[in-house]
Amino acid sequence: MTIQTIGVVGSGTMGNGIAQAFAVAGINVVMTDIAEDALERAVKTIAGSLDRLIKKEKATEADKAAALSRISTSTSLDALAQCDLVIEAATENLDIKLKLFAQLDGILAPEAVLASNTSSISITKLAAATAHPDRVIGMHFFNPVPMMALVELIRGLQTSDATYEKSLAAAEKIGKTAVQVRNNPGFVVNRILCPMINEAIFALSEGLATAEQIDEAMKLGANHPIGPLALCDLIGLDVQLAIMQVLFDGFKDPKYRPAPLLVEMVEAGYLGRKSGKGFFEYN
Repeated sequence: MTIQTIGVVGSGTMGNGIAQAFAVAGINVVMTDIAEDALERAVKTIAGSLDRLIKKEKATEADKAAALSRISTSTSLDALAQCDLVIEAATENLDIKLKLFAQLDGILAPEAVLASNTSSISITKLAAATAHPDRVIGMHFFNPVPMMALVELIRGLQTSDATYEKSLAAAEKIGKTAVQVRNNPGFVVNRILCPMINEAIFALSEGLATAEQIDEAMKLGANHPIGPLALCDLIGLDVQLAIMQVLFDGFKDPKYRPAPLLVEMVEAGYLGRKSGKGFFEYN
């Protein structure tokens, strides 16, 4: 099956980034969300991202117009009925995702691929919520999607070879490098990355150094392009907490216990860049 139209459920940071990547690659995109104003913001975000590429001479005005023309929006999941591939990029909440997968399973054609951009939730569990679990797979993109080269392809216990091959072809179509990963809490990248960020938060709470000093130490001492606390602000403290909770629940190992400071900051609404305040402040 040639993928001609993809659907994206959720128009937040990851959703609009996925939509942009496919639209730029010449594939039609149907982007859905529960609110019209969220979709309007997403399209503006994509336009702004393309404008930055134009300024860097990596795209033209014609490229921008063509990409935007390939993106349609809707507040109804029914608009996804003709899509060859649908990627769920909703909030990292198991109950929400299970409900979405059950709904989407009844809307899509049987041969369509149903993927989740989840960063940690079990693909096997999501697939079990559908009547066609063999067509469910994880396609975990990384932020910012238009720039990051990696996609983790996560096979659930039920995922068919055909589903994997279609998903691999879709990732390669938009210029991504795919790594096949076995279903497991956190997969590969977040299994390694998020505990590192969590440990940086423990270090901060214990007064080992300031947030600025911790990040500077990791950039200069480990050659990281961005410090772990600034990266957490970029990811979102609520997303970091959700992933740590999945790791802790999945492995029952105290080394994955979320840092209490992380929990408290999320409770305070300090979610990072998207809220204007996290470990650093943003205008």
